[in-house]
Amino acid sequence: MNVKYMYSLIAVFVLAFLAYVGVEAAGMDVIFGVVLPYAAILLFIGGFAWKVMDWAGSAVPFRIPTTCGQQKSLDWIKPASIDNPTTTFGVVIRMFLEIVAFRSLFRNTRMTVKSDGRITYNLELFLWLGALAFHYAFLTTLLRHLRFFLEPVPVCLQWLEKVDAFFQFGLPVVYLSGIVLLAAVLYLLSRRLFSAKIRYISLASDFFPLFLIGGIAFTGILMRYLSKVDIVNIKSLAMGLVTFHPVVPEGISGLFYIHLFFVTVLLAYFPFSKLMHMGGIFLSPTRNLTTDTRARRHVNPWNYPVHVHTYQEYEDEFREKMIDAGLPVDKMPEPEAVEEEAPGSEEKE
Repeated sequence: MNVKYMYSLIAVFVLAFLAYVGVEAAGMDVIFGVVLPYAAILLFIGGFAWKVMDWAGSAVPFRIPTTCGQQKSLDWIKPASIDNPTTTFGVVIRMFLEIVAFRSLFRNTRMTVKSDGRITYNLELFLWLGALAFHYAFLTTLLRHLRFFLEPVPVCLQWLEKVDAFFQFGLPVVYLSGIVLLAAVLYLLSRRLFSAKIRYISLASDFFPLFLIGGIAFTGILMRYLSKVDIVNIKSLAMGLVTFHPVVPEGISGLFYIHLFFVTVLLAYFPFSKLMHMGGIFLSPTRNLTTDTRARRHVNPWNYPVHVHTYQEYEDEFREKMIDAGLPVDKMPEPEAVEEEAPGSEEKE
């Protein structure tokens, strides 16, 4: 049984405990409200840039795109211009669909073996929908929170808030992005917890981001609908951070600092985790390369001259020993000219 999810869950509870006790008991508002957020932002930017530069400098000597269709070859064979692109435009379309619609995940299939031994393949539509809902809800929530860092709030963010609160029922206004984000996190967690195959291959690093993002969504919902917080003071704290004139107003609840500390840890953890697929997708050679290997020859640009010991040279060096050992050789040694005199014969004068 995979119990690694317990380590991640306990770690998230410990982080919440540290933030609450640090603010409410130890009075470390400045540490959790100013110092740690600044440090996390610097670590996020530096780690993200270092990771992307490291990937960008990696050698990709061959065309290794993942293909799902016919490559362009003869004129009378129809190629798959998106699944097997041979032009830059085709690569752009493929990357756009991958980033916006998770096209490869939509095409993902799950193999199952029936009781009678038959093998079937089914589309993982629920996984695709869950991943799509998770990412778009996360993006919407992130953009909506920009209102705390901007004054005046741009019109586009005001429109986004209205769209997010379109299905209004009751007060305060319910934002669908927060609800969908929490539901999507619970779905992705349930897959890893209740599917035996996925649970077997899951690591603690797979559970920790889900629990952490779930904690962010849960504490945000608590602050909005159950435990009220001082929005004006939170806005002052955020504006102080973004203008580099940090202030820590009085009266901000410990629940907000738990929420902020979760975000801080997520920022610091992001560049060193699997979440970096956000930047890696743009640099993946299995996605951003054309497949024109039939149209032209690709030579490894990193090749350098090396001394090669050919088989012919090897055989010339060890031919006699190979023959003595009974090994076949391509070229037999030439017979030496030996003058033999008949026994008893004498040269006549």
